[in-house]
Amino acid sequence: MKLPLLFAVPLLGLTSSSLAENIPLSNYLWGEGGPSRARLERRTPPNLLPKSDTDLAERATCTNTATTRNCWTSGFDINTNYYNSWPNTGVTVNYNLQITNTTCNPDGNGARVCMLINNSYPGPTIVANWGDTLSITVRNMLQHNGTSIHWHGLRQLNSNIQDGANGITECSLAPGDSKTYTFQATEYGTSWYHSHFSAQYGDGVVGTIQINGPATANYDIDLGTYPVTDWYYKTAFQTAAISQQSLQVGGGPPPGDNILINGTNKNANGGGSYNRVTLTPGKKHRLRLINTSMENAIIVSLDNHPFSVIASDFVPINPFSTDWLLIGIGQRYDVIIQANQTTANYWFRANVQASCAAANNGAGLSIFSYTGAAAGNPTTTGSTAPTACQDASPLVPWVSLTVPSTSFANQVGNLQVDFGTEVSTNGQNVVYWQVNKSAIDINPSDPTIQYVIDHNTSYPRAYNLIEITSANTWQYWIIEEPAGTLAPIPHPIHLHGHDFFVLGTGSGTFSTSTSLSQLNFKNPPRRDVTFLPGGGWLVIAFPSDNPGAWLMHCHIGWHVSEGLSVQFLERKSEITLPATNSQWFNTCQNWKNYQQNHPIYVQDDSGL
Repeated sequence: MKLPLLFAVPLLGLTSSSLAENIPLSNYLWGEGGPSRARLERRTPPNLLPKSDTDLAERATCTNTATTRNCWTSGFDINTNYYNSWPNTGVTVNYNLQITNTTCNPDGNGARVCMLINNSYPGPTIVANWGDTLSITVRNMLQHNGTSIHWHGLRQLNSNIQDGANGITECSLAPGDSKTYTFQATEYGTSWYHSHFSAQYGDGVVGTIQINGPATANYDIDLGTYPVTDWYYKTAFQTAAISQQSLQVGGGPPPGDNILINGTNKNANGGGSYNRVTLTPGKKHRLRLINTSMENAIIVSLDNHPFSVIASDFVPINPFSTDWLLIGIGQRYDVIIQANQTTANYWFRANVQASCAAANNGAGLSIFSYTGAAAGNPTTTGSTAPTACQDASPLVPWVSLTVPSTSFANQVGNLQVDFGTEVSTNGQNVVYWQVNKSAIDINPSDPTIQYVIDHNTSYPRAYNLIEITSANTWQYWIIEEPAGTLAPIPHPIHLHGHDFFVLGTGSGTFSTSTSLSQLNFKNPPRRDVTFLPGGGWLVIAFPSDNPGAWLMHCHIGWHVSEGLSVQFLERKSEITLPATNSQWFNTCQNWKNYQQNHPIYVQDDSGL
């Protein structure tokens, strides 16, 4: 595989700077102009009950049931500002995950090489309650691969070194080594975890996360997590190499071979099996949808059953109804399905969205059956799907927060996404996606946090590092695919350590004179993955409220492997660093020892 760095990529370096508006973070935490239902949370202590006697009594007696899903526990409900306040349950939930080399055959096409967690695909679902502490021990039993596990979307407030991005927050975990990640679930909803070591998660190092909490609509039954993903009969590393070679001539990656739903599907020849879900007539069912793909945005539906959407990523939203949902890579939607149709079997459909530059040779199908339905496949037909490559709408966060707009035009930073050709030492052309003319290239044995520990500010240019020094200020970023980009395609942009506020998107180049009016600063959508339109622009904002080294990257697996990432080093003097002689340092030393004893491996991608 890919390990010690044997060549250097010449890079031009980042030209952006971190520009922030000095707005007190209290504006962000308390919100501005929110609906009357949004009660205000005090900043300290985090478990303080509401001020009024009425609210106190209501929250103290309201429990989470099928008819009161807005409730949770004493002092906390759907109106709580979860960026500022959360329960401290005192409960620690423990999991053990073991990653091994093996084979798998999820759609009956034939076994191929896989890397699985606890010998299952997807891996075990991590389940906890809002406010629990998670203690997850990961053992790397792979023969020739390091690894690291990222807990996607988990904020990791003041726990940056638990984020699981090797070369950024930690060293790679060496074969035979283990480590324990420990962090608190300060938000609730649906997410997933995956390897952040090269293209590894495309070979099976992936699982789902369910953090139980309140909801913006009532339901009777929680069906749990329901991942959809593209699937390739070649390994992820083989496909990544083909994708890289194809970029050299202006082409794209090879299409996927199938779409898996909850880890299975039938193949083109009829082998394999459909996933099956049971619906109880007359009941409302919560389903937690997740796109864990490597390349493809996927649009999903359930014949004759509209979705009532109640959350996007970890953000509860005002419910809205839709027949279809487009889910970008890394995105999640929690939906409610009402079983009010004829007792029968119904197709659940998951197909790639061609307008998102997606391609796949298979169609995703699973079966939802009412209790009492006759055996057999459905005969239902689907409705016409929308063709736009953009987030679902309307995504209106339930807890209303407003972004300050004063001085935006003077304070904004700019990031441009493109790719160009770099030349490695062996004389072969290797194509890298670039941000501001720089493709990230990390060293998994020398993470950014080590630079912070050593008080070393000589960051390699290939680390694509942007420093944010001011505390509790607003960061505004315009991300663009400039005119003339060789491959102007949509990118699902993911930020670690924060939800960002999606202020707007558009085609062409952003202009403060003509595009500013398209931005929404009053309770805009918040999430941790959104689309940068192909050949267009995206404007996001987030507050510098979480010290750490945080990665922002395209979540197309081949693109992050090819360098499409930056990192924000936020308030480095306040980062909670590992204790001397702790597991963190042992992991780094074990990885370095492994590298010294296995010098034949080459890191031929970004390492992420």
